[in-house]
Formats: sequence, structure tokens, C-alpha cells
Amino acid sequence: MTYEETLYYLYHQLPVFQQVGSSAYKPGLGNSEALDEFFGHPHRKYRTIHVAGTNGKGSTSHLLAAILQQSGYKVGLYTSPHLVDFRERIRVNGEVISKEFVIDFTQRYIEPTRNIHPSFFELTMMMAFDYFAACNVDVAVIEVGLGGRLDSTNIITPDLSIITNISFDHMQFLGNTLTEIAQEKAGIIKPNIPVVIGEAEGEVKQVFIDKARSVNSPIYFAEEIRPIAHATLAESGKWVFDSDEYPNLIGELGGFYQEKNAATVLTAIKLLKQMNYAILDKAVYRGFEHVTQLTGLQGRWQHLHDYPKVICDTGHNIGGIQYIVAQLRAEKYRTLRIVIGMVNDKDINGVLSILPKDAVYYFTQASVPRALPAQEMMQKGLAHGLSGTYYPSVEEAYKKAFNDCDPNDLIFVGGSTFIVADLLSIKQKCLTA
Repeated sequence: MTYEETLYYLYHQLPVFQQVGSSAYKPGLGNSEALDEFFGHPHRKYRTIHVAGTNGKGSTSHLLAAILQQSGYKVGLYTSPHLVDFRERIRVNGEVISKEFVIDFTQRYIEPTRNIHPSFFELTMMMAFDYFAACNVDVAVIEVGLGGRLDSTNIITPDLSIITNISFDHMQFLGNTLTEIAQEKAGIIKPNIPVVIGEAEGEVKQVFIDKARSVNSPIYFAEEIRPIAHATLAESGKWVFDSDEYPNLIGELGGFYQEKNAATVLTAIKLLKQMNYAILDKAVYRGFEHVTQLTGLQGRWQHLHDYPKVICDTGHNIGGIQYIVAQLRAEKYRTLRIVIGMVNDKDINGVLSILPKDAVYYFTQASVPRALPAQEMMQKGLAHGLSGTYYPSVEEAYKKAFNDCDPNDLIFVGGSTFIVADLLSIKQKCLTA
């Protein structure tokens, strides 16, 4: 099989959550444990760090990987979903998994594991674990796919668990209250394994305290430790963080929400050092300032064009969108133009209700079956006082917004990871054409 044929086979023979949603979701660890036994427990051959949370877990995972990599470790990084290429999910020292490994793994193991009936996520997770073992990584940063307690990745026993924050997302699986969602995320807290919590308050915080106490897990709250004394978002679009350990720390990721992620990462670094991880100060500086180059991270308040300024961001729930709305308010522009679409299992009305009313909207849909049809997205937007029209594809919506622009306008593209994925695919095609 070619690489393209292999991907087609994976996407069409196995249930893929990002494509079809809930029908692909397989709660429980039975399949993962069976696969893990079949492959000889590859994740036990290297150290791991486990990262969960509603928002920010991708940025946090990439930052940690970049810092460890710059400290001389060979680092595996497993994240999901991908934006342009499937191989983005599985990286070693920032380099994506080879096409040859993807092809060979699929050809060798699809049939022998068929009786386990794995989902796409379960099998590709095991591909990552097996690849990291084959590459002899020192440590792997593993991002939770969905939830925590029943997520496929929860078979690992990490050196450190991290939960970034709790917000409303995937309620059909995780619960309808923040405490219910927190209980699912808290499922990654393991006996005697320290855990870092990025943001939590009230009943949610108590959920984490109770869970950690029940399994004798040391718990650390970044908001209490306060590793960052002061933070400023510079005119360059980068953060400047000041702390006792890392004065004048430059953060490349410019989203408002990255201040919280930075505090979470610095708290995690402090604990990893106590576990005898040899993390260099210069590695922390370089990891923060060059994370996209070192790890390939995309889609986090990503600046794509000047005059007009074009920004995209993968924030897709109220917890993420509220930061984006605040940041858009702080931007300077003549007209704000927003290209937006969402998938049909999100809190669409909740998101639309907090979006700026003074923008021009280009309602659209991503190229996945879960996408809410563009016309329906527009109707919901109009009901919330937003004005604009709809376009059947991200490419058409973006081109129209771009053509409508004055050089001093701002285009924001988002609402869904898959909207951003389509935009970046378009941009990549233009670069390679």
C-alpha cells in the first residue's frame, strides 16, 4: 500500500471520532489493554508524562516536549487531532513519524488485531507507543484524547500527570456539570504519582484534591505556586514572563490563554527537576521562544498574513472562545471579519452568544461529516445578532473575506479545529503549487 492508501484504509476501516463523532467513541480501557499486551507494553520502555484538560493540553504538551528536547532528551510527542497530515500526531524530537513506519505498522498489525476491534484512536495510539519504543526515546509526552479516566492513553503510568483546566466540552461523554467533567479528567491521577493542576477553583478544585488524597498522589496547583510573577503581551505578539527562576522569559505563543499554560508548564518543570530530570535553564528559554519550530505546533493564535492581518486559532468551546473574544477586542483594525464554522456536537449557541456583534461573518463548514452545515450555522448566527452570509467551504469563505478586506482589516478564522485544519491545508497547497 502507498501512504495515501494506508490512510484511506485506517480512516474507512476503523471508527474515527473526528470524522463521525460519538459512534466512534469507545469508552473503557479494554481494547487498549488488549492491544498493549499484544505489542508487549511498549510504553514501559521509556518514561512518560500524561497531559489532560479541556483546553491548553496541546500547547502544554508541545512546550514540555520542546523544553525536554532542548535539554538533551530524545522526546516522543503524541497529540490529537492532526491539522494537515496524520503524521503530526506522532513525533520524535519534533520530526513526524515516517510514512514507511505508518505503512509497515498498518500492514503488519491490522489483521492480527482485528479481533480486538480497535478504534482509529486506539490503534494509532499504539502505533505511537510502538514507534517511540522503536526510536528508543527517553521520555514521551502523551496528550489525552478525550476525558481521562476512560481515555485510551490512561494505560500508562507516568512520572507526572498534568490537568490544565476544566470547561464545558464533550458533555455527551463526560457529564453536564464541571464537577462531573473534572471527575473524568481526574481519572488520570495515579497512586503516588504527582499531579499538576493548571486552573481550578471551588468544587472542581475539591474534586482533584479528593481524588489525589484517595490515591496518595501529591497535588500541586499552578495558581497557588505562581511561578510567573508578571506577564506582558508585547507588541511583537509574544509574551514576556517574569519569575524568580526565569526572568524575561519570552513565550512565542501569543494567545491570551497562553499565560495560564506557561504557569502550568513552569510548575511541571519544577517538579520534573525534583525527579532528577536534567532540565537546563537555557532549554526552558529556547523551548518557550521556539516551540513551533521545535515541535511543529500550529493553530494557536497563529499569525498567517499581514495587511490584512490574518489570525487562526483552534479554540472550539466557550472556555477557549472567551479568551479569543477578549483578544480580538484588544486588536486594532478597521473591520473585523470572522470566518467561522463548528461541528454539530459542540455548544454552538453558547459560542455564538459571546462572539462580537460588530464583525462581518463568513459562516462556513469544515470538510468533515460532523460539520454543522454552513447555512444552518448562518441561521444560528443571525439569531444571535451576528451579520454575514454563508459559504459551502472554508476556501470559499476565506477567499471572500480576503477579497473584501482593506489592508487595515483583521480576519479571524476559527470556531473548530477542523476549520483551521482546512485553512492550513489551503495555505500549504498554495505554497507547494
